[in-house]
Amino acid sequence: MNLLAYPAYQAFADLTLPWRAAASLTRASLAAWPDVWPTIVTREIDAWCELIELAGLTHARPPFGIDSVLVEGERVTVTEEVVKRTPFATLLRFRKERQDAGAPQPRVLLVAPMSGHFATLLRGTVRTMLADHDVYITDWHNPRDVPLAAGRFGFDEYVEHVMAFIRRIGPDAHLVAICQPTVAALAAVALMAADNDPAQPASMTLMAGPIDCRVNPTAVNDLANSKPIEWFERNLIGAVPGGFAGARRHVYPGFVQLGAFMSMNLERHLASFAEMRRERALGDAAKAQAIRVFYDEYFATSDLTAEFYLETVRTVFQEYALPLGKLKVGERLVEPHAIRRTALLTVEGEKDDICAVGQTVAAQELCSGLRPYMKTHHVQTGAGHYGVFNGRRWDTQIYPLVRSTIHAHEPRARRIGAASSTSGALETSQVTLRGLLDAEAHTAAAIARAAEVQPK
Repeated sequence: MNLLAYPAYQAFADLTLPWRAAASLTRASLAAWPDVWPTIVTREIDAWCELIELAGLTHARPPFGIDSVLVEGERVTVTEEVVKRTPFATLLRFRKERQDAGAPQPRVLLVAPMSGHFATLLRGTVRTMLADHDVYITDWHNPRDVPLAAGRFGFDEYVEHVMAFIRRIGPDAHLVAICQPTVAALAAVALMAADNDPAQPASMTLMAGPIDCRVNPTAVNDLANSKPIEWFERNLIGAVPGGFAGARRHVYPGFVQLGAFMSMNLERHLASFAEMRRERALGDAAKAQAIRVFYDEYFATSDLTAEFYLETVRTVFQEYALPLGKLKVGERLVEPHAIRRTALLTVEGEKDDICAVGQTVAAQELCSGLRPYMKTHHVQTGAGHYGVFNGRRWDTQIYPLVRSTIHAHEPRARRIGAASSTSGALETSQVTLRGLLDAEAHTAAAIARAAEVQPK
């Protein structure tokens, strides 16, 4: 374990804090007295001060900042509601205050990655889905704020959290997992299916995730396999310094993860900083602010518990345990072929350099117990990793497919249709795939019971 890295980083962050505070104060002063200096000078100073202001990380989750959303042309107020809380995560619901609620919208659990950033990285995903869905999200806590007394949090605990959150939302919800947690989400649904859990989700969407990293390995995959797991533990794991609630907890620091990501595209990041300074100096505040908003989120980093990081690297990226049929949660073997009632959609980005094309679609073959008409795959042309769940292509091309999949397998639509047909003047009948599967399951159970009582 590297005992020096985290304290050294924290000392540097504390040392530069006054400089960043001075830069912020200078910017505020320039904005308050714009006539003191010539405009061109003011903008140039402001632009350089912004770079200094940005040269630091934050370790607190930024706000989601979603106050309202358009629902069927009506502006609806959105409030955040804590549904369930553990030391390591909060199940957060984005409740919509609608005057005329109408039919209930499908309930969707967004499983956010625990990969060095906060769940707010999916802010755009949440905002888009809110118009048509009742959205919940896994809001993971920063381990450096979790006391040692709370215990461990590894891959098994992650899966258990996903299952607990699904059960808390209730039967027939829908699950959308993005990037790293696709493996844990698939494991959770498989274990629930094996138990015939009544809270099995009606559909599962896996987006840009490392289901099978043997397919088209990326630089991330190559890095994970370049060293033995002992090297990662010895060089990348540190202890949270004193002064924080999680002091002495072993973690993979968020600043290390951020440095690894930035080094993969360092020239692009430097060009973005230069463009932000230039546009701010030239007076194009909108362009500069768009870049600033991105980096405010990007530089909000969260640590990962050492056990979760090391277990994920070993089982997902080095041993390929899931596609090889060897993944276990606790002592239980994960068997995706047990999934029979949860529709599957997999989504990949053509230009994804983190989870390449072919890695996520592997889930389709693993879920061999699903009928073909319950499985769908989509490759989005021109989309990189983040473009799969954020931005123009997500909004206009990927999201409509996700929405269609969820609504096509929403069991409550069948129940509402049945209720309206018995109470109204118009006779209607709605048949969904889930309804057919329920009927098929009941028939199979009846045949099995009949076979048991047959004389031998």
